[in-house]
Amino acid sequence: MLRTSTALAFAWLAVVATATAQPTSDLENPGRAVFFAQGCYGCHRLGAAGTPIAYDLSHIGRKYTEQELVQWLRDPASQKPTAHMPRLALTEEEIRALAAYLASLH
Repeated sequence: MLRTSTALAFAWLAVVATATAQPTSDLENPGRAVFFAQGCYGCHRLGAAGTPIAYDLSHIGRKYTEQELVQWLRDPASQKPTAHMPRLALTEEEIRALAAYLASLH
């Protein structure tokens, strides 16, 4: 009985830890909200969401810094002239939020 209770307690703690590690809403992560509001998933994958037309962004933070992502989001063509990504109509606040979110993806 004690083993079962201990196992259940550890399982519950694992669930709680996982749930608290993930944002519960887009309000808690404005960059994530921008990603989905702007339709970035129409070309990019992010975990299980999205379309594999363009670069998979699931681990983009391993490759680029937040500042590099800010520069890319401001003007993709200035970073890579052959890029197919359009210049997005984002405010500076949205660019910074989205770059911070993408940089956090490891």
